[in-house]
Amino acid sequence: MSIIDKALEANRNYAKNYNPMLGKRPAPKIAVVTCMDPRLSDLPGILGLPQADLDVIRTGGPAVTEDVLAELIVSNRVLGTSEILLLNHTGCGFTTFTDHELNAKLRASTGDSSPAPMRFFSYKDPEENTREQIKKVRSHPWIAKDVPVRGVIFDVDSGLLREVQPTEKQAAA
Repeated sequence: MSIIDKALEANRNYAKNYNPMLGKRPAPKIAVVTCMDPRLSDLPGILGLPQADLDVIRTGGPAVTEDVLAELIVSNRVLGTSEILLLNHTGCGFTTFTDHELNAKLRASTGDSSPAPMRFFSYKDPEENTREQIKKVRSHPWIAKDVPVRGVIFDVDSGLLREVQPTEKQAAA
């Protein structure tokens, strides 16, 4: 039985006790952009916030792409979130390669270069990456200036969060 088959079977059991009240329109309080890494799956536990308060946007890196910006705008302007948290982490797989290296590896292993060059949003320094992502969010004209945008790094070894302070120029903006 495949993993998907197991998941579908488990869902039938889950649905037996499903609370239809959970189907109401969400009213999250904070948008959290975080990595797709499964070590970050327990965000209610990591952040100490109820799941219903979190509008979670997961992306590799976590890169603030145009798609992520669009999701943040909907989260804030449509769903009503009032804060944005960018949650990076130590030991991210996106620090283990460069976009150039991965493009070359995939061209060689598949024999197909037609998708290259793809942008994978690799990076080396989680703190610098977090600052860059804060800057991208903060500079978008449709993200209200009174919406707090903060970044943290989750240490996968200790479970602790460490806030990344913006550069002086970012703090003044």
